[in-house]
Amino acid sequence: MTNHAWLLLGLYLVILLLAAKPLGGYIADVMEGRATLALRLGGGIESVLYRLCGTRREEEMGWLQYALAILLFNVLGALAVYALQRLQLWLPLNPQNFANVSPDSSFNTGISFATNTNWQGYSGESTMSYLTQMLGLTVQNFFSAATGIVVVIALIRGFARHTAKTVGNAWVDLTRITLYVLLPISLIYAVFLVSQGAIQNFDAYKDVTTLEVTKYDNPKLDAAGQPLKDEKGNPVTEPATTPTQTLAMGPVASQEAIKMLGTNGGGFFNANSAHPYENPTPLTNFIQMLSIFLIPAALCLTFGRMVGDSRQGWAVLIAMTLMFVVMAFVAMHYESQGNPLLGKLGVDMSGGNMEGKEARFGIDDSGLFATITTLASCGAVNAMHDSFMPMGGFVPLWNMMLGEVVFGGVGSGLYGMLVFAVMAVFIAGLMIGRTPEYLGKKIEAFEIKMVSIAILVTPLLVLAGTAIAVMAADGIAGIANPGAHGFSEILYAFTSAANNNGSAFAGLSVNTPFYNGLLAVAMWFGRFGVIVPVLALAGGLAAKKRITPSAGTMPTHGPLFVVLLIGTVVLVGALNYVPALALGPVVEHLMLSPAN
Repeated sequence: MTNHAWLLLGLYLVILLLAAKPLGGYIADVMEGRATLALRLGGGIESVLYRLCGTRREEEMGWLQYALAILLFNVLGALAVYALQRLQLWLPLNPQNFANVSPDSSFNTGISFATNTNWQGYSGESTMSYLTQMLGLTVQNFFSAATGIVVVIALIRGFARHTAKTVGNAWVDLTRITLYVLLPISLIYAVFLVSQGAIQNFDAYKDVTTLEVTKYDNPKLDAAGQPLKDEKGNPVTEPATTPTQTLAMGPVASQEAIKMLGTNGGGFFNANSAHPYENPTPLTNFIQMLSIFLIPAALCLTFGRMVGDSRQGWAVLIAMTLMFVVMAFVAMHYESQGNPLLGKLGVDMSGGNMEGKEARFGIDDSGLFATITTLASCGAVNAMHDSFMPMGGFVPLWNMMLGEVVFGGVGSGLYGMLVFAVMAVFIAGLMIGRTPEYLGKKIEAFEIKMVSIAILVTPLLVLAGTAIAVMAADGIAGIANPGAHGFSEILYAFTSAANNNGSAFAGLSVNTPFYNGLLAVAMWFGRFGVIVPVLALAGGLAAKKRITPSAGTMPTHGPLFVVLLIGTVVLVGALNYVPALALGPVVEHLMLSPAN
């Protein structure tokens, strides 16, 4: 890696850890009712909301009632987004008169934004009205982020409480995390983005004359809207020119703020954070990367604070950080090497692989951004992952396959890592012949069953979905790049969907009834197929008595546990996905050898 890459990575980690500590303490205070200033300022709004919804803040829920409330909340959110898309032509704030979105795309998007995936098989600036963007997508960015956070708070309560029948009140938790954490930070963040050049308006799109006539190749489409291919399987194109360019307008900064802070990822523009209206300067690029990991890192310290042992939170955070540094190094290293086949042809590759990257950001910032956004369940991109070198593209894919637990999504990353922590102490208990314990709670049959379901549900969805797609004619029809890379594109799509990431290898055409339906199923069960067993785990742990640590109790805050936790995460990911990876990015990498 270059000196710039090391400096960038070091500066990023220092600022992240400095910012995470106070935020982690503040979140703990909010969720335990100790943030007196915030509660005093927003208490009136909070009380009105409870009265309108018929909720009593002092009434708590068991894990099953909590899970049902979360499911109902998100089903209603998905239906609202679906309805807005299907009716947007007749609704206000649609200056471009965009048509109603098709049923299959509306279904996919409704599920996508309710599950914090924010997968988009369409161009937002040419599909969605301002009302749909704001009332549908942006609102769900807040609610899906809040969902992930409150689930991990319920799990933390399971560890912190003993002989308890409840894990909190879902409606109170959702209200407080949205009102006191997500909204105020997003407001400040949006103002910062506007100050840097991100747009925030309700103007109609503007047609401008360019200084030079733009020449490009336009793909030919068949009657179904799919790219035509020649006898060799290559896309068929025709030359086209245009002297004008349409500049999209809209309320971008407000959506961008919660998109990054809530690890949502769905962009106003198809180019996402590579677009200058979303990510205008190197400073905004750095702050966007910082904001993706901010709440996930802070929640680790919230965990330590709420269980009464800050060392536990730091142990989890250190494990996440070590894995992040390794993956960032690999991504930036391989992208800085360039394509050896081009070097064999005499092309100077000393500048690395700039294909698909913004010149404003370069290789190091793009490689770091790709690592961050796929370790978190964000999916925002400032470069096209489809254009990365095979091993550079392997990193985002592998990051997601680890289960989005290295920082991960807001809330979902930490509850995923705590699930692996329970698995790690169970393995350690088997090795030394003791009943495993974690934070004073015995890990028994019920807990391991819930952990197993939570860990295995996403690999099942990824591998089964990929298998169906490569066998189905409709699945193969979307591939623009045949061979190993085409397989990588499908594998990436289902990995992204089931792990609720939302990024993509853009060479795959997915805005079809086949992919919209199948990916929506993967997104929904990838989200709630994990959340329900996690909440069941929380309920089981809360009901247990706390055990006093003994001489045989394994410490879960030291270096040995950090290594064990990392090993468990990596081993599970390897056992699940290595065969599939060998058919995609590994084969691609070997094919780039000059000997071939």
